[in-house]
Amino acid sequence: MEVLMIFAIGILFTVSTYLILTKSLLRVVLGVLILSHGAHLLFLTLSGLKTGAPPLLGEEAGSYTDPLPQALVLTAIVIGFGITAFMLVLAYRTYKVHETDNFDELRGSDDD
Repeated sequence: MEVLMIFAIGILFTVSTYLILTKSLLRVVLGVLILSHGAHLLFLTLSGLKTGAPPLLGEEAGSYTDPLPQALVLTAIVIGFGITAFMLVLAYRTYKVHETDNFDELRGSDDD
């Protein structure tokens, strides 16, 4: 199972790197979003893909799963959602003002 997750993480990192290096502003935002999801999967995979009982009081179980990586990834997902929403609004405003999302056209010239 971990080998499959490693391949999925590699594909997500590859696609996100390609999208970040393009000249379109919206593709860069999507690339950052995919990169954050790949990092979440990487963190959960590095913490170990285990099956176990939840740590409840009153029940005896042999092995418990560690809830800390799941809580950290959940927090990172919420923060990533806020950052993605901000980047989308910023990209929309940039498109409305400059009527383009191409980085070469947004850069301007040396005379400006």
